[in-house]
Amino acid sequence: MPTSPASDADQTERLAHVVAAARSEGLKLRIVGGDTRAFYGRRIAAEPLAMSGHRGVTAYDPSELVITARAGTPLAEIEALLTANDQMFAFEPLIFGEASTLGGTVAAGLSGSRRPFSGALRDYVLGAKVLDGRGEVLSFGGTVFKNVAGFDTFRLMAGALGCLGVILEVSIRVTPRPRAEAFRAYDLESEAARMWLIELMRRPLPLSGAFHDGERLHLRLSGGEAAVAQTARELGGETESDEIWAALRDLSHPAFDGPALWRLSLPQTARLPHLDGHLAWDWAGAQRWLTADSVDTTIWDVAAAAGGHATLFRGGVDQVFQPLPAPLLALHRRVKAALDPSGLFNPGRMYEGL
Repeated sequence: MPTSPASDADQTERLAHVVAAARSEGLKLRIVGGDTRAFYGRRIAAEPLAMSGHRGVTAYDPSELVITARAGTPLAEIEALLTANDQMFAFEPLIFGEASTLGGTVAAGLSGSRRPFSGALRDYVLGAKVLDGRGEVLSFGGTVFKNVAGFDTFRLMAGALGCLGVILEVSIRVTPRPRAEAFRAYDLESEAARMWLIELMRRPLPLSGAFHDGERLHLRLSGGEAAVAQTARELGGETESDEIWAALRDLSHPAFDGPALWRLSLPQTARLPHLDGHLAWDWAGAQRWLTADSVDTTIWDVAAAAGGHATLFRGGVDQVFQPLPAPLLALHRRVKAALDPSGLFNPGRMYEGL
């Protein structure tokens, strides 16, 4: 089931040649798919390695609940194919434009509002083909749920921002689309809403999204028709459309407007001291978004004290991710050295020297 046969192409040989040449010439490479996530991570100076031409769905049987596609395949084409078969990516990947590719989606490792109810992107990656820093093609995992073929190295690619290798192909588990959905809004302040959500998540309710924009709580219910209808009646609230959930997927909601945007990943029950700026949350409170007029790096200490970490999602060019303890940074360097010994790929995109 190819997405667009006229443009599908396997460019593994070309990519391997470029990598081998860069290694011999001492060049660094910036992996570029649709380039829709160029804002995410530290700025780097390197030669672009174009991935958009390496595209196409290579295997998809809806009955098997797995899709395999090359990294340059547009995410929109894959999701259209899944929708035509009443299926979807349960982790609801964030979208940053029509040019977003599957490889960039996996490399960023960002999951949407369904994450606390359905799981993270990395949990759905079953296998991957990767081009390492020696120009060799490595295959990890497979296309089955309970796979024990080697180490889970393929999951390291989710969120590595291309620093460990060039993702060539990915196999991802998909799920059936819910038969029914309902959307409700409530006039609850942030802390009261978060406490209510903690109680609701102890029950087997068909929750699939819980977002607070700083003023109101928004819930999404997904599942069987009877369960969704019954829960909607029980929880009450104001009926609304699904527009807000589309705005969350591409972060176009007004809650994300500001010169600096911080993303804090925290325990759902964690309380934060007062922070300057506008605070919203997703993931039923486990993901906090802070928009501010300036960059205040003390937020890293605040996040760590609350048991989580913070990322300068937009508005930063130097240090972006939570500083790592020395032992963990050393482990990162060892993994990088094993897969990319010459430091070719996206050098410094996550941390300086990696």
